[in-house]
Amino acid sequence: MRGDGDGWWFSPDGTRNWGKHGAAGLLLRAPLDDGRPGVLLQHRAVWSHQGGTWALPGGARDSHETTEHAAVREAWEEAGIDQSLIRVRAEVVTARAQGGWTYTTVIADTAEPLATSLNMESAELRWVPEDDVDTLPLHPGFELAWPSLRTTSARVVLDGIADVAVLEAALPRTVALPGEGFAWLLALELSESLHAESAQITAVITAGASAAGLVGDVFTLSVEEMFAS
Repeated sequence: MRGDGDGWWFSPDGTRNWGKHGAAGLLLRAPLDDGRPGVLLQHRAVWSHQGGTWALPGGARDSHETTEHAAVREAWEEAGIDQSLIRVRAEVVTARAQGGWTYTTVIADTAEPLATSLNMESAELRWVPEDDVDTLPLHPGFELAWPSLRTTSARVVLDGIADVAVLEAALPRTVALPGEGFAWLLALELSESLHAESAQITAVITAGASAAGLVGDVFTLSVEEMFAS
């Protein structure tokens, strides 16, 4: 069904962007077999705007929708992603145009790479290892945004956590870093493995209140914060 957001937004300077009420896309991560995060990317159909490039499932936001709703709906329409199987973590405005148009990237996780289904807007859908995303010919807008959206691998250390099994069920996952940027928290069984040697930062999960900020290469999250989003 065609929504009331479909159409071009024309900025005062004459440039145009898709989505009369702005646009949104879903950046969906899942752990691959080796624990690294994979990202669901769409190879855009040749006939579409910027056809032949790779980007996130996404599109125009309708006037009654939140950006989260729009991104999740587009992922269902373009990739067959069931919203009940994903967990939204954050959203970031990753593009703006004169006059008020915005593109919002909604960041979400799922427990495993989900099966997908194509519609006519997609030539291919692929779970791409995060480290390989920038080796593909990316949509110009996504290419600009990607450095701020990619994660830093984080080793997980527990501090005073009694119920480890509950915490294990919440990992791996994406978390927003203090200030800006994102981290991928490794599953506990990987945090002490060779894979974790490549981790650039450490996330300390504590039973008490967390300290604000990133101190060196360490940041702290409370259990409550782990389950807040």
